[in-house]
Amino acid sequence: MPPTPVLQTPRLVLRPLRAKDAPVIQKRFANWEVVRWLDAKVPWPYPADGATGFAAAALAEMAKGEKSHWAIIPKKGPADLIGVISLRPDDGVTHDQGGFWLDPAFRGRGLMTEAADRVTEYAFGKLAWPCLWLSNAQDNHASRRIKEKQGARLVDMMIGQFVGGAATRMVWQLTREDWRARQPMPPRREAKASEPVHA
Repeated sequence: MPPTPVLQTPRLVLRPLRAKDAPVIQKRFANWEVVRWLDAKVPWPYPADGATGFAAAALAEMAKGEKSHWAIIPKKGPADLIGVISLRPDDGVTHDQGGFWLDPAFRGRGLMTEAADRVTEYAFGKLAWPCLWLSNAQDNHASRRIKEKQGARLVDMMIGQFVGGAATRMVWQLTREDWRARQPMPPRREAKASEPVHA
């Protein structure tokens, strides 16, 4: 993958994760409502150095071009991150190319959908990927709704291991064509009075 770029949405700045983000991640991530539906490899209770280790691993992945990790920053405060979103190429095995989490205090405003849409646009536009493989626990309704709104198709269900225990894992495929079909058409420019109108 190329170096992780800064991406923007109307309400958010998505910038590459930094080592100095660790204290904020530690504060916001060590929350049962954040971690319960994440992969079981996430330690719980979350250790005091958990975020430092995560940031170091994420920076190493970005340096090797294996993955992109963005800090989610609202344009209208607070000045630090409120969540993280990640993207990686399909490895042909896990069928899971993206992941995200958001501080519960900022849920219910469409911010995670906004961030996911921007990263999806980057994957299909700049990276020209033909599709994305995504997954979530069946009972993680918020994550499921984002995939449904994006036009992803449910292709498999299996048992997954999550921090909260074994649960059904939903596997989705989102193609570039299905994604683009959901995007609003650009506004049509009206011809000025002085311009000829062709039939």
